[in-house]
Amino acid sequence: MKLSATGSTTPFEAHPEYDGQAVCVDVTPPKKTQSTYGEKETFRIVYETRELRQDGKPYLLFSRGFTPSLHEKAALRAFLKQWFGRDLTTAEQAEFDTESLVGRPARVSVVHSEYNGTTYANIGLIRADKSGEPLKASGKYTRQKDRQNNDEKFRPASNSNESGTPSDWRRVKVHIGRHTGIDLGELDRDSVEALLTKWLPVALEMAKPLKADRELIAALQQAKLALIAEDDEDDNIPY
Repeated sequence: MKLSATGSTTPFEAHPEYDGQAVCVDVTPPKKTQSTYGEKETFRIVYETRELRQDGKPYLLFSRGFTPSLHEKAALRAFLKQWFGRDLTTAEQAEFDTESLVGRPARVSVVHSEYNGTTYANIGLIRADKSGEPLKASGKYTRQKDRQNNDEKFRPASNSNESGTPSDWRRVKVHIGRHTGIDLGELDRDSVEALLTKWLPVALEMAKPLKADRELIAALQQAKLALIAEDDEDDNIPY
């Protein structure tokens, strides 16, 4: 993440619209999220593509959140069927290891959608890569499960401070936009960066912010530090 002299982050930029090769670089650890039907565990599949950011690293593309179910009507099952170009075999249905997806190539079509003035990149279509020369992972991405040690640097010893505000920024509820009611720590990086660049500057100018605003402001400021540390860690990977 690039910083200016004023300490503000660069504007959030969604993955460009795209149709081409991709490779899976991560299957995120399941996290509890709130939905219309109550609490559920979801995970995301992360891809690199041939599109490069200004810093030379590949853009990252995140799937929608999936529940860990291979039921014939589950969203994950339909997604994998598209990706593989076939349905899961009987053996795969009986026992499927999502780790087998890491390193698997694909072809993706990325489409944009607008929400509250922010552009989001979505996987409109995924299919098998039959080119014979699949895209390989750049090695510049650190899997989320491997960042846990780094995250501990920012995890407070207690769950709340004297004012009752959650000390762990991950546990602060988002109260604005499409992610209302979801813990900040449950959002993917693109969504957190969107809040940092779109909402936080406006919130900091509020004359009398509400308690929920103050909590989210503080949480986003901590999240920003965590993202900077994460980028520093990525920059130290030999490649």
